[in-house]
Amino acid sequence: MAKSVRASHILVNSEGDANKLIARLDKGEKFEDLAKRFSKCPSGKKGGDLGWFRPGDMVPEFDQAAFSAEKGKVVGPIKTQFGFHLLIVTDQK
Repeated sequence: MAKSVRASHILVNSEGDANKLIARLDKGEKFEDLAKRFSKCPSGKKGGDLGWFRPGDMVPEFDQAAFSAEKGKVVGPIKTQFGFHLLIVTDQK
């Protein structure tokens, strides 16, 4: 398991909204562009980039997804107390 990961995410209000974004990603739209347009998290302004974090830094559901995700592959929707996330791990160490 990675000791820390760098990830980006898109946070939306509903699973339906998350699934609509997955469909757009499948058609070739860029994760960063969709994060800037649709994410309700302040990180959306940076294309969803959350920077580096370690196990335990994020809420458990998000943490589990981030540390089990394959680098470069979009994961989600992940339900947390904040809403529904799409997540992509951009780097691991």
